[in-house]
Amino acid sequence: MKHLIDPTDLSIEEIAEIIAVAEDIIANRDKYSDICRGKKLATLFYEPSTRTRLSFTAAMMELGGNVLGFADAKSSSVSKGETVQDTVRVINCFADIIAMRHKVEGAPLAATEVSRTPIINAGDGSHSHPTQTMTDLLTIKRELGTLNNLTIGLVGDLKYGRTVHSLIKAMSRYQNTKFILIAPPELALPDYIKHDVCDRYSIPYREVDNIESVIGEVDVLYMTRVQQERFTDLDEYERVKDCFVLDAAKMRGAKEHMAVLHPLPRVNEIAIDVDNDSRAAYFRQVENGKFVRMALILKLLEWQNDSERKFDHGGSDLGCKCPNKLCISNLEPVRKRFESVDGIIRCVYCESQAE
Repeated sequence: MKHLIDPTDLSIEEIAEIIAVAEDIIANRDKYSDICRGKKLATLFYEPSTRTRLSFTAAMMELGGNVLGFADAKSSSVSKGETVQDTVRVINCFADIIAMRHKVEGAPLAATEVSRTPIINAGDGSHSHPTQTMTDLLTIKRELGTLNNLTIGLVGDLKYGRTVHSLIKAMSRYQNTKFILIAPPELALPDYIKHDVCDRYSIPYREVDNIESVIGEVDVLYMTRVQQERFTDLDEYERVKDCFVLDAAKMRGAKEHMAVLHPLPRVNEIAIDVDNDSRAAYFRQVENGKFVRMALILKLLEWQNDSERKFDHGGSDLGCKCPNKLCISNLEPVRKRFESVDGIIRCVYCESQAE
């Protein structure tokens, strides 16, 4: 059975299939309006969400299917102490496919260990957000016509931003990708992403501390919010926050043919005077999210009984402990899963280096 927990669960060919279906949906909406009649999507959202939850709901409804689930874990048996795996065992009796968002890293992967239906990770803590990545890929393809030979500027919270982590993993597999990392030291990209993705696959990247110096180089400028709550020194926050605000003045230095993306919500990191710029793609990006989730639902249901579609995150109990307090392995009774990559032992659920 095929699940989607991490962007790398999909091959380049499978991503191309999903994008092709999404593009066909855009061109032929009526063709797909009844294709999931009788199918049910369960949305299990253990933490707040607007865009992602509504996007999944709209996607299934536009395919002619039905949606059930919860938008707040407090309204479910979770509040009584039910584990993720037990919840999934129950939901398997009611739904054909599950989309799960959880504040605990690795929770959707733990769900796959017991599920009889496909699981889609709709975001797990600060770890991964593969359906946002699929949204980003479709948007880049539609805006620029290709996923190859691109320089991508990533701005803001690169440490905790799961959308950034997922996009780097996905784009690292396309030809001649380059990254420019634009963030304060406090929110720099985690070393494990630099090592396990960029260094391992020889992906060029460099780190800078402002947008203006590099905006003329990028094909995609991927904005995220600089989160004040992550800073221990408010003076430091005040010093760097305006370096990561995009406005019309900065856009004058950008390429004529490029795209500005943002997973949203924004606060003040993109000024409203950018919204009418033809290169501002972030609201088109939202609608693309619905189309790509429609395509993903269709393909995962199609692949459900295909024995050739493998899903295996591997790992075994190596006698280690995950240091991440927000990892599912430290919060619920799941089996321990670790693997050694280039001599470094990491937790399979959250990718933290083992103790």
